[in-house]
Amino acid sequence: MRKQRLADRHQWRHFQASLRDTAILLREFRTPLLWFSIAVIGGGLLYDFISNIVNEPISSLAESIYIVLIATFLQPANRDFPQHLSLQIFHFVMPLVGVILLAQGLADFGSLLFNRKSRNKEWEMAVASTLKNHIILVGLGHLGYRVALKLHEMGENLAIIELSTNADTINEVRNWGLPVIHDDATRPSVLEAANIQKARAIIMASQNDAMNLQIALKARGLNPNIQVVVRIFDDDFAHALQDQFGFIALSATEMAAPVFAAAAAGVDVTNPISVEGQLLSLARLTISKDAPFSTQTIGYVEDNYHLNVVLHRRNSHSEMHPTDKTQLHPGDVIAILGGPEQLNRILHDNGS
Repeated sequence: MRKQRLADRHQWRHFQASLRDTAILLREFRTPLLWFSIAVIGGGLLYDFISNIVNEPISSLAESIYIVLIATFLQPANRDFPQHLSLQIFHFVMPLVGVILLAQGLADFGSLLFNRKSRNKEWEMAVASTLKNHIILVGLGHLGYRVALKLHEMGENLAIIELSTNADTINEVRNWGLPVIHDDATRPSVLEAANIQKARAIIMASQNDAMNLQIALKARGLNPNIQVVVRIFDDDFAHALQDQFGFIALSATEMAAPVFAAAAAGVDVTNPISVEGQLLSLARLTISKDAPFSTQTIGYVEDNYHLNVVLHRRNSHSEMHPTDKTQLHPGDVIAILGGPEQLNRILHDNGS
């Protein structure tokens, strides 16, 4: 059922992108269309003027413009062929004008419209422009790919920006129905192409701390309300960013991808710590009414998801280390301690 919803959403987004892309192409086509209109109307005015001079008057200006228009498409007018050379010239010149100004533009328009692969970047931007309340991921390396996979599994709307990466990785992510903009995210125009104004979160997953910070600041400037999740290798620097800018700064390991995904999805989650070689994080979630464990017990959650529930809160009452028999209800808040994979599974089932 969930896969069907994702497929339906992908098809709807593809349809929206097609409309947006077509509108962009029409705007690009407006210049030859404008010149063609000027040529037809101007030619009609000139035709009417000359016809009066050479004593072959036309009944109205509108008819003169109509004669010039149909001459452009090599169609016969509903009147005799003009006798004067100056009027005859119009019937031979206007088809050339039509070919040069309109037919060429229509051919280019049709080629671009039906062969979007030839302008892949513009198409990806058109898809991204249809997203709202989505997450932007910058960087599609080892961590970025895993984060994209986790967010996709969680059913999140996602737009990806990558400057240079393996073509196979980009193609695989695109096969999931996700737009990948191949450009430099440090440029504000590229962030705007990913519709950052309507995004709710952005993840910087590249290995360059300085670039991650630069993009994070530009993203916050373009969208002051966006949630920023940034990969930072220096722990002290990460804490400083959290304190000064309110960024969620996480140190990254390959196994921490679900934590990045959860943080971007709006779930409170801590940086992973290593306990006897196992990465563990603490996350807080509000139980949704659709969660399969929404009416189960604490023990059910711990046994089925292989993690520990360290806090349970209902209304204003909180209980640390609740018993296995504590009953859960939609709207309850629980704090859970577990590995990235276990956290990702329960967050996914909860719809977080």
